[in-house]
Amino acid sequence: MNVELGPAPPCGRALEEGERWYVVYAQPHCETSAALHLGAQNFRTFLPLLSKTVRHARKSVAVLTPLFPRYLFVVLDLNRDRWRAVNGTRGVASLVMYGGTPAPVRSGVVETLLASSSPEGEIRFEMAPGSRVRLVDGPFAGQLGVLRDLGRAGRVQVLIEMMGSYVAAELGDRGIVPAFGAWERPRSADRPVVPTTSRRADIARRQKAQA
Repeated sequence: MNVELGPAPPCGRALEEGERWYVVYAQPHCETSAALHLGAQNFRTFLPLLSKTVRHARKSVAVLTPLFPRYLFVVLDLNRDRWRAVNGTRGVASLVMYGGTPAPVRSGVVETLLASSSPEGEIRFEMAPGSRVRLVDGPFAGQLGVLRDLGRAGRVQVLIEMMGSYVAAELGDRGIVPAFGAWERPRSADRPVVPTTSRRADIARRQKAQA
């Protein structure tokens, strides 16, 4: 979804004791709506945005879109805040949970994104030749590659991994982001899984045998 720029997000101050960043899974195309309605309840949120070039009325237009579609971050103190209210907020599907409670984001992840963002939430990464990147714009969006050279006028050269080899391509510098690794894009498959009853019994037997 296209995102209109608004006031600077109120998420820049440091976390207080007991506060952590958590992941909110939004309803389709409702990331901005979820952030606005959470903010209206005095929850601090962060929606990382990425600039992409799209074709509109035969013109190329730069728009801001969520870096992680359907995901945003919220600050919570589980002992202080009514965190269940997040799940009932317009635009929110649910918090990412583990064992019945919200699962915190690994320390440093959101802080790194915040340090690389503009007041509007746009993420601008600094990358050097040799960095592994993921293409986020154009016909090769989603492909992995290696940054070969930083050109002039906002152009970069990338070696795209394709069919076991590398293909050189030149594109705009806003068409790539670092290939972060496991936390690059939260997915349902990445969510913590609570062991089933049989699995818990198996774990208990193993722990007893090792005792």
